[in-house]
Amino acid sequence: MNRWDGKLSKRSEPNREHIPQEQGVSEAKDNRPTRRPPALHLNLEQESQAPQNYSSSPGSGSEDSQMGRQSDKPRLQNSDRLSSQATGGENGHINGSMDSHLELRRKHSPLESPSSTSQTAHLMSREDFSLDDKPPPTPTSPHANASFFDLPRRDRRNFLLLVLLYFLQGIPMGLAMGSVPFLLKSHLSYGQIGVFSLASYPYSLKLFWSPIVDAVWSSRVGRRKSWILPIQTCSGIGMIYLGSRIKDMMVSAGATDGSGVWSFTGWWFFLVFLCATQDIAVDGWALTLLSLPNLSYASTAQTVGLTAGHFLSYTVFLAFNSPDFANRWFRSTPSEVGVMTLGGYLTLWGWLYLVVTFGLAMLKREDKTKEKDGIMDVYRSMIRILKLKNIQSIIVVHLIAKIGFQANDGVTNLKLLDKGFSQEDLALTVLIDFPFEICLGYYAGRWSTIYPAMHVWCWAFVGRLVAAVIAQGVVMLFPAQGVTTWYLLTVIGSHIFSTFTNTVMFVAISAFHAKISDPLIGGTYMTLLATYVPLLPPLTPFPVAARCLPTSGKIK
Repeated sequence: MNRWDGKLSKRSEPNREHIPQEQGVSEAKDNRPTRRPPALHLNLEQESQAPQNYSSSPGSGSEDSQMGRQSDKPRLQNSDRLSSQATGGENGHINGSMDSHLELRRKHSPLESPSSTSQTAHLMSREDFSLDDKPPPTPTSPHANASFFDLPRRDRRNFLLLVLLYFLQGIPMGLAMGSVPFLLKSHLSYGQIGVFSLASYPYSLKLFWSPIVDAVWSSRVGRRKSWILPIQTCSGIGMIYLGSRIKDMMVSAGATDGSGVWSFTGWWFFLVFLCATQDIAVDGWALTLLSLPNLSYASTAQTVGLTAGHFLSYTVFLAFNSPDFANRWFRSTPSEVGVMTLGGYLTLWGWLYLVVTFGLAMLKREDKTKEKDGIMDVYRSMIRILKLKNIQSIIVVHLIAKIGFQANDGVTNLKLLDKGFSQEDLALTVLIDFPFEICLGYYAGRWSTIYPAMHVWCWAFVGRLVAAVIAQGVVMLFPAQGVTTWYLLTVIGSHIFSTFTNTVMFVAISAFHAKISDPLIGGTYMTLLATYVPLLPPLTPFPVAARCLPTSGKIK
């Protein structure tokens, strides 16, 4: 039994720090201790304070019990034996060691040590204190070099579940941010399309309500399923409703008074809001679904799932929605209708949403826990996280990292089109690039397990700068006689290399975020760190996203 009844208790696991458990915390099914790492990390001075503040003599526990007092913090036994791996920078700031799988983290640890001098004296006065011993070696994860098929069976099942949940999020996002704006071009002006772009804003603003997702939930249903199940149900019903009326709504959106575009945008804003809220819950669930050594595979699941869902709803759907594509490849008798209409696509995925939600409710059990923070507690934890100097440094890096290759990402393809590169060849390049992106997402996650995630990100960052230089050379070497076979292969190779570095950067930084996040407020922590990754505004206009799509803009 794991109780805090005035006595001192510990639970341990091989190659892991001893982590105290609070009363009522259940143990996971695979006998792992329930992980409740803190949002704020301990430094050595705070470790030395543990024996002084949280340890007591055997009689003190019973004395407290007699007085009817209960400590709000678990007490540690032999706190002086805690590993020095949980080192931190000055004032409790996280340093490079927070990339380790095995760092010691405690919830709500103070930012500053109030009496560092007395703590140091207390530490040095112990009989076992010595500076002569060598520091212990850093423990390594038992599955550091494991491929997907070498993962434990539980992790493999949970990884596939995460891929499915992220894939479902990518379906409406691919429509809202890609297909629907492209199809609206024949009905709306550029100003009205700009109004519709407001529908994608919930993904950028989800940080503001992420603490609510972490703090409000039903212990009977589960911390994350309490949000995922109703959100997917509402999303499925909303997509079925939109599928039955989408054609008329798109026509009315182009009304001269402009009123129709606002109601149409409102429906998609609501759908994207549901997807953004589900993303908060799934990000937080990923921190506990996978075991700690294999936590980097959460970012792989996100990359594979979101990319596949977005690609299916954007590139694949527009191809099958195009009458020209259908007549060329699937029909002997030409028709003015594509193989798939927007209404039929929405209805299909609306029903699939409901089926997956029912299966998730019946077949997947979430580990029970009674750990629960109030909404304002989570907001305060988020503010304390933002005050950490290392977190501020990460945010600055996120804000300026894309400057070196932003022009390459947004302008290179436009320059190729201006020089005579056909849209068909560019579409072929994108189609060939997609399977590479999926496969590389898996290997990037594996590399982030073998090596420190930030090292992988730095290597990919340098590679992405090199890719930008190569892309400039490809544009400059455009043949005067037109596109040749060798030049097309060169463009494809350059595009694949750029996508390779982009995917590795995203997976590595997401793996790093997963490793340092607190599962108790995992949705807020992951959302906070991920919010600053895409904040640098694009340097090119919105229509770039539709550059390689079919030219037919008819609504079917």
